[in-house]
Amino acid sequence: MRLDSLPLTPDHDIPAPLLTELTALYASQREFQSLSGDFPDPDDIRPEQVAAALAEELANPHVDVLLARAAGRLVGVAITLAHHPDPADPDPWIGLLLVSADEQRKGYGRELATLVENRFQSAGRTAVRLAVLDNNPKALTFWTSLGYEVIGHRRDLQLARPCAVLRKQLAHPKASA
Repeated sequence: MRLDSLPLTPDHDIPAPLLTELTALYASQREFQSLSGDFPDPDDIRPEQVAAALAEELANPHVDVLLARAAGRLVGVAITLAHHPDPADPDPWIGLLLVSADEQRKGYGRELATLVENRFQSAGRTAVRLAVLDNNPKALTFWTSLGYEVIGHRRDLQLARPCAVLRKQLAHPKASA
């Protein structure tokens, strides 16, 4: 799997063919979209809505949108936050990890999570956090199977949805001999 940052045009737009791929990926996850409420109609997710959602994320200079490709196909997207708005929170966050519904149960979610963790670890970060919507037990099962532990509960910053906050300690890089 290849992981790259979202490329933008000189006008800071998402290239049209890529926006089409991203829209299909977001729309494939109807169940998640229904749970999250991120889009008004989970059965009719439009390119302009995806572009607006990603532009809102990218307005934060600490956000990175990462595209996961396997055999040239877009199989997933991850949105990360290098610094949480709460200065007392030292950890980076995974804001979203989404794998195309057509590509689930193939290990892409685990691989994408590992690649994101490796990026943070390479940057010297020692742990990572994320939030799982309380109404999404499948996601909670996925993340806990990867070693994330529930450390609290709160409402998310965007829509005040109830969430479990999870954290994973990252392995310390081995000292070179």
